[in-house]
Amino acid sequence: MLRQVETQNGPITYELTYKQKEVIKPSKLGLELKKEDANAKTDFEWTDKKDIDKLDIKTNLYNGFEIKDVRTSTNDETWQPVWGEVKNIRNHYNELLIELRQPKTDRYMNIRFRVYDDGLGLRYEFPSQKELIYFIVKEEHTQFAMTGNHTAWWIPGDYDTQEYDYTESRLSEIRRLMPEAYTDNLSQTKFSDTGVQTSLQMKTDNGLYINLHEAALVDYSCMHLNLDDKNLVFESWLTPDAQGNKGRLQAPCHSPWRTIMVSDDARDILSSKLILNLNEPCKLEDTSWIKPVKYIGVWWGMHLGVETWKMDERHGATTVNAKKYIDFAAANNIEAVLFEGWNEGWESWGGMQNFDFTKPYADFDIDEIVRYAKEKGIEIIGHHETGGNIPNYERQMVHAMQWYTDHSIHILKTGYAGAFPNGLSHHGQYGVNHYQKVVETAAEHRMTLDAHEPIKDTGIRRTWPNMMTREGARGMEWNAWSEGNPPSHHVMLPFTRLLGGPMDYTPGTFDILYEKTRNSPRRKKWNDLDKGNSRVNTTLAKQIANWVVIYSPLQMASDMIENYEGHPAFQFFRDFDADCDWSEALQGEPGEFVAVVRKAKDKYFLGATTNEESRTLTIPLDFLEKDKKYHAVIYADGEDADWKTNPTSYQIKDKEVTAADTLSVVMAKGGGQAVSFIPITD
Repeated sequence: MLRQVETQNGPITYELTYKQKEVIKPSKLGLELKKEDANAKTDFEWTDKKDIDKLDIKTNLYNGFEIKDVRTSTNDETWQPVWGEVKNIRNHYNELLIELRQPKTDRYMNIRFRVYDDGLGLRYEFPSQKELIYFIVKEEHTQFAMTGNHTAWWIPGDYDTQEYDYTESRLSEIRRLMPEAYTDNLSQTKFSDTGVQTSLQMKTDNGLYINLHEAALVDYSCMHLNLDDKNLVFESWLTPDAQGNKGRLQAPCHSPWRTIMVSDDARDILSSKLILNLNEPCKLEDTSWIKPVKYIGVWWGMHLGVETWKMDERHGATTVNAKKYIDFAAANNIEAVLFEGWNEGWESWGGMQNFDFTKPYADFDIDEIVRYAKEKGIEIIGHHETGGNIPNYERQMVHAMQWYTDHSIHILKTGYAGAFPNGLSHHGQYGVNHYQKVVETAAEHRMTLDAHEPIKDTGIRRTWPNMMTREGARGMEWNAWSEGNPPSHHVMLPFTRLLGGPMDYTPGTFDILYEKTRNSPRRKKWNDLDKGNSRVNTTLAKQIANWVVIYSPLQMASDMIENYEGHPAFQFFRDFDADCDWSEALQGEPGEFVAVVRKAKDKYFLGATTNEESRTLTIPLDFLEKDKKYHAVIYADGEDADWKTNPTSYQIKDKEVTAADTLSVVMAKGGGQAVSFIPITD
């Protein structure tokens, strides 16, 4: 239940309850604008300011309002996404629109609330008006007052990267633990000792799961949360530009939605569609060209140090290597192949990266590779690494995308590893608008996107379904050249990062200890975080299960293909279908374990993973169709499996099952289990 409280000419506040339990205590709303320059001329006649005595009060959009009107409405509809975890989504909410007027300035601001069964969305709206046209946001003062010292799973607030390990702690411990949580990254900008990023997952002592995030982030700065750890109040913290401004707006306009998910059942958080529902409907008239696919690619060898992105004797993206990967894909029911390091410019890495997006290296014959892939029925995934040099990319972007489409390449992976120029950041309004420009330009060329080092996902795939997946958290590559992602990482992503949308985590590395590359004469250390002890911190069975648990419509098998050849466990990926019809979170607890099932056509795929602890889950198979029999192929941890000591021990079992059966899912420490259910036909 939303409780809105307004004090005449005082602060605007709201509070939220769930099943008679307080979720958000009375919390303030509003914005603070940048003070106008008293010496600046105005209007086309360059006249002196007429309201110079009001410059201080004009910064205030957080109190002094009166309620002009209050309107309520209800919406209940079912819509069909172009692709996704499910084929039908119910959008059911009660809406409260509060229209406000500030008498001293004659300015207007609306606050719109939408209340769902599993949470709340709110946003600020600025209608067309005479006294508020162009304005600069100094601070947004949206508060979330917590009811207690909750347990939280968080990563440090940062203007440039989301690639941190999750820390589990009480809210009051964030300040003390921040130095350890803030680890090195290629591009990063810290802003506070108590600043954290969204999606922020919490659990109260009385059993409520609370998640804070935002939806429909467009033409606005990314929101972080800054904690007043004395009073346990979070406040929105927008990413500034190089001048410290946190948003340049022009009315009519609105903010993104500030979202609060809440439930007493963790599965409701995992399954919530609140973020998607708060985005606008699809803007594309024709979506027939947008298809989920499975893929492999030339990229992992570079991260392991046995291949390179630039053209030398260890170059990965060569014509010969490309054909090997295309052949493997065609033979293993895989639709697409990615090639990184194909274009000139990688030799400039380490300075202001300057790539040419239409000039292949001499040993990468794009015309021959395209011809060969078409002959084999395989899609090519293009790659544009910008290195953060946005001006260089935007100069070439339209031409580069057209060049790709002329070569029958319709899937594009982008990358932004490195700092943006001129003091700008990945997560500021400039960055948000750039990423959106790429999405819309790609749509014009009927291209689907996979963005790395991106702005965080806030559900815009509903509006622009060609934005299929992105990184936006520590992915598989961290395991190649650092101490890697801990086992708890993969069971936190569904409660945090994945709530905004799919992630291109790139699961599926089978050579977990790098036995085939660690001592290779071709291997060279290239990353300063490489201490010589890198590995994947899971069991092999968990790598397979992550294809199901970490959802992506562009789902990759990450390893080099020689590590899959002849491997019985790779059959799961051959059978797997990335185009889902239905999904359900079966069990879960933040940072501990997750079990998910997905249906694709007539097959079901189950994935379960655990943290550093071994555990057994009992899972009824009542999600299967009644009166049908299924061949269940179980990819499980071996009896002696352990992510630290024996990660590659696995077993494959098969049995006949029906909806009346129950499955005992036994997982080793840092392990998991995957099951494919294939209908038995007479």
